[in-house]
Amino acid sequence: MPGFELFNDEERKEVNDVLSTGVLMRYGFDGMRNGYWKAKELEQALQTKLNVNHAQLTTSGTTALNLALAVLGVGAGDEVIMPTFTFVASFESILQAGATPILVDIDDTLTLDPVAVEKAITPKTKVVMPVHMCGAMANLDALKAICEKHNIFLLEDACQAIGGSYKGKALGTIGDAGCFSFDYVKTITCGEGGVMLTNKKELAVFADQYSDHGHDHIGMDRGAETHPIMGYNYRISELHAAVGLAQLRKLDQILEIQKKNKRILKDALASIPEITFRRIPDPEGDSATFLSFFMPTAELSVKVVEAFKEFGIDAYWNYFNNNWHYIRKWDHLKDLKSLYPVSDHIKNGMQDLNTTSFEQSDGFISRNISCLIKLSWTEQEVQERAQKMVTAIKSVL
Repeated sequence: MPGFELFNDEERKEVNDVLSTGVLMRYGFDGMRNGYWKAKELEQALQTKLNVNHAQLTTSGTTALNLALAVLGVGAGDEVIMPTFTFVASFESILQAGATPILVDIDDTLTLDPVAVEKAITPKTKVVMPVHMCGAMANLDALKAICEKHNIFLLEDACQAIGGSYKGKALGTIGDAGCFSFDYVKTITCGEGGVMLTNKKELAVFADQYSDHGHDHIGMDRGAETHPIMGYNYRISELHAAVGLAQLRKLDQILEIQKKNKRILKDALASIPEITFRRIPDPEGDSATFLSFFMPTAELSVKVVEAFKEFGIDAYWNYFNNNWHYIRKWDHLKDLKSLYPVSDHIKNGMQDLNTTSFEQSDGFISRNISCLIKLSWTEQEVQERAQKMVTAIKSVL
């Protein structure tokens, strides 16, 4: 990770196909295209690769989440359960839908704690949104059972986890809908882009329409298409889809490299008894984009971070003080700092995030260190990095 580390002539060829026609939009201009329909081709390739019935490309992982919540009928007065550890797009998409984000604790999977989810459900709960952070999955059996018990939707935010799986099924295809991001630092990239996945035909029809101003896409004349519903413009461009096509063909190669490099690092760190590793509900389905481990205390994790700096080790995070990924620094959400008026549904329905305790999440995140797995490392570099990490950690124990 990320896919831009393997960017070469394959991506350039796909982009040049589009540039040769001058048609950068995914819809219309049939006679000028010379047979190139990169967005349609990428959607079909994703459906085949991930064994899912429908894929709808969008401009980003964020708009993919916006789209998913829309087709699930989420709006004013609804509640969506999400984890304290994620990217800000998770709550942004919920607020954009006019719904209320309900934050709950994570467990040692670094994803939603099913016990906390069950406790948070109310008559207003419409969706549970697990986020498969750092490339590995939530406990989907438990979460799916909760959703079925309460007749609510399961939406997988799998934006960081393409290529991961759970008990043989691709992440993002197990819930009622799922989303991936294809931004510049994801496992595969379009530069900017995302996709919503679903196996439900009625959701797929709505997704196709809603992502393009409500167009029904029936017939050969875009100007004559009807609009069964209102929608927005979440369309990906042909240029971005072209990059994604080449990247998707490299996914297996990317996963193989990540798993090999992660195994070397993890085997080295396993020699340190004070370290425990993130629990992965299905280890075989890990996409291996990160190696995440816990130190015994928050104080020791801080010391390890400092030691990594001293030993010249890069690409690692302790998310406790991170502005993007953890509730502790989301002051703009806590105080609902918005450019436009926030609805009373949200104001009255939100937890007071300035006073709500997430002690369990704090306990895991403050002790966690997550290390990015790069594709560009040689085997020698990975081995040297592993030994440096071991030495650095031992220096503070």
